[in-house]
Amino acid sequence: MPDLGTYLTFIAAALAMQLTPGPDMALVVGRGVGQGRQVAIWTAIGTTAGAGAIQIPLVTFGVASLIETWPLLFTVIRVLGAAYLIWLGVLLLWRAGSHAAAMPRRGTPTALAAFRDGMVSNLTNPKPLMFMLAFLPQFVEPAHGSVTTQLLILSATQKLTGTLVMVSCALVSGSLGSWLSRHPRVIAWQQRFTAVVLIGLGARLLLAGDPRAVR
Repeated sequence: MPDLGTYLTFIAAALAMQLTPGPDMALVVGRGVGQGRQVAIWTAIGTTAGAGAIQIPLVTFGVASLIETWPLLFTVIRVLGAAYLIWLGVLLLWRAGSHAAAMPRRGTPTALAAFRDGMVSNLTNPKPLMFMLAFLPQFVEPAHGSVTTQLLILSATQKLTGTLVMVSCALVSGSLGSWLSRHPRVIAWQQRFTAVVLIGLGARLLLAGDPRAVR
């Protein structure tokens, strides 16, 4: 296990990275404003803990190195992820029609669907996984024990702090969404706002350069 000083430095660095707005945060905030607190919270958990359930073993046991050697696989993942986000946005935009005000809950996903959307959104973007591969090893100290164990601890910590940050964003944006939901005239605009966020994220991912680049 890393020593205490290294571990605390890692937590500070991870929080600094996670507090920087990115696609996942934009998705969670958009859902909070557009669809409410509960949807935003489950989306946040999907982008962090849900995706982490797959990413942590990949990073810990080195399977992700296979992906790094196959550039075509990055392209496939990026295109699929972009198509998925754009599809969600278009679907929500279609549902935010003339009957949206009369049916304020139409089109609001279940907790499971929100969790799934957040998880898929994160997993279909190769950047988070590649960032973990580049970032975590900087804090591994072979002299302090098993490298695998250290990577497991660090990656789990990163996902835990990420969950705290994203859920906090969900709570804040969801509170705003709850206030807006009491005004029937703006319900359709809530859904349109979320749709634009989803479509924008999909377009950004589709038009991005090399997905292996770490911002």
